Amino acid sequence: MIEASYTVTGMTCDHCARSVTEEVSKINKVSGVSVSLPTGAVTVRSSEPVNDADVRAAVEEAGYELAAR
Repeated sequence: MIEASYTVTGMTCDHCARSVTEEVSKINKVSGVSVSLPTGAVTVRSSEPVNDADVRAAVEEAGYELAAR
């Protein structure tokens, strides 16, 4: 299992966190997503490495921004 951590900006409520979780979960090979609303931390678990561009696109589809690493 592989874990990658990201920071998402602009989330202010549980609905925001659910939207990000739902979109990132749609990425191929992703098996789990954890979001910490207070910190904006998003942890993505997958069976293979996930492309950062795919995560960025999913976060943007949810209406938020991925902070620079």
